[in-house]
Amino acid sequence: MRDYQAIYREWLENPYFDEETKAELRSVSGDENEIRERFYTDLEFGTAGLRGIIGAGTNRMNKYVVRRATQGLANYIKKQGGEQKGVAIAYDSRHRSDEFSEEAALCLAANGIKAYRFESLRPTPELSFAVRELGCIAGINITASHNPSNYNGYKVYWEDGAQFTPPHDKGVTEEVLAITDMSVCRTMSRQEAEQAGLYVTIGQEIDDKYIGHVKDAIVNKEVIRKMQDQIRIVYTPLHGTGHIPATRVMRELGFTHVFEVPEQALPDGDFPTVSYPNPESPAAFALGLALAKEKDADLVLATDPDADRLGVYVKDSASGEYIPLTGNMSGALLCEYVLSQKQAAGQIPQDGQVVKSIVTTNLLDAVAAHYGCSLISVLTGFKWIGRVILENETRGQGHYLFGMEESYGCLIGTYARDKDAISAVASLCEAAAYYKDKGMTLWDAMLSMYERYGYYKEYTKSIELAGIEGLAQIQKILETFRKEQPKHFGPYEVQRIRDYQADTVEDLKTGETGKTGLPKSNVLYYELNDNAWVCVRPSGTEPKIKFYCGVKGKDLADADRLVEELNADLEEKVNAIIH
Repeated sequence: MRDYQAIYREWLENPYFDEETKAELRSVSGDENEIRERFYTDLEFGTAGLRGIIGAGTNRMNKYVVRRATQGLANYIKKQGGEQKGVAIAYDSRHRSDEFSEEAALCLAANGIKAYRFESLRPTPELSFAVRELGCIAGINITASHNPSNYNGYKVYWEDGAQFTPPHDKGVTEEVLAITDMSVCRTMSRQEAEQAGLYVTIGQEIDDKYIGHVKDAIVNKEVIRKMQDQIRIVYTPLHGTGHIPATRVMRELGFTHVFEVPEQALPDGDFPTVSYPNPESPAAFALGLALAKEKDADLVLATDPDADRLGVYVKDSASGEYIPLTGNMSGALLCEYVLSQKQAAGQIPQDGQVVKSIVTTNLLDAVAAHYGCSLISVLTGFKWIGRVILENETRGQGHYLFGMEESYGCLIGTYARDKDAISAVASLCEAAAYYKDKGMTLWDAMLSMYERYGYYKEYTKSIELAGIEGLAQIQKILETFRKEQPKHFGPYEVQRIRDYQADTVEDLKTGETGKTGLPKSNVLYYELNDNAWVCVRPSGTEPKIKFYCGVKGKDLADADRLVEELNADLEEKVNAIIH
């Protein structure tokens, strides 16, 4: 371990660091553990960029760490000869997002690279769109997505509008890691940058074009015109960036009964009404569900702070209660709706594609097959779905129709290359109108899918293991699973093991081996009998290890039972390793 106390003293003594930073560091003087956590390592610049707790130190999110990341990006852009194209920058409602985005813009400008910075907070998918619309070489988004309020982050996008993938992720990372002295990171005043034409403020023009593309993704405008005043929608942006774009697109499509949760409408980095601003969390829906019952809403929608993920509750007409849809359920429901409408309009090409991450429900495979589309599986991270779109464009073959991850994210259309909750809001409202016209709720539509394709159910569990000790435990879990190779999970037998780190697929019955065909990643995937599966992987953005499992039951109760048995055995195996 490096001498973190020496680096701590360097930050206190070096005139490069401002007095506010030094005052924060003096406040932890004598706290050995706190100093170690802040300085024992650099905040990891990984394949998703940066994400960490806001504060002073090399292992925290602050303006100096942001400058270093941006200087590394600028160095890489110059080596690629892309400095004339510029970089688009967006930010969300989190604490210091405005400041960090300004620091990034001024660092780029000081390196002779034009920064196109949004005038105020914008959703992640709009940043992805802006990169391509403006012809930029890269994009930066200051956001920590759905993390708690003490976090912030820094995502890097490349010129195709997706978060960067090989070789650019490795290239930028190497440039960032090569900067060992933060004082070499360049900056300049905003006035100087604007006068030099290297700082450009963007806003409404990009907004209008982005919203136009979201609306163009609607496949059945007629059913919206017919049912627009009969659908009642409750929506919450959870204090994030969704407030203006989501309400705008619903209004412009013609929905007349949209009720926004007033306590959560305006941006607030404290996220005062939720401890965890994540639409995966039932607690995030408490206020929305109360309003839904008051307004007799058909569906309740919640976007996360950077508006790339969408959580959904739908009304069950039989019980009158609101039922939560997992990301797997809402994504599969949207895919089924979009493909059914395209099929009815004769718009599914022979090379139509549905793309999903490896930890996403197998229900999507069944939907894709039903509509004659090829199913493409990619690593976790929406950038890999964006990569498929880029490969289609490069080869001139393959027609992307729908892509999703289990973590409440999907993309309809190719105007953006990241998951888009604003588009998902529009399409789910459209689907609600379509099914209501047929006398069905979205829950009825979900049950109809299960009856057609089978009762698929999935479960995801995350274990947070923070700090140095936590990182060691995560590695121990993965190493143990690799070494001991479980033969059973609950009532299921392991048939094949995919080790994406080793790039191997092993058939346990025949002994045959092959390759995964995907980039290397520290992920283990177990194919079980009867369409069941288990996957183990460390989070790419948080100090967590994640476990996924999926089953196919005879009915909903059977699927619930099977997934509980599978998960119980998985937890027992993990606890035996940790304890």
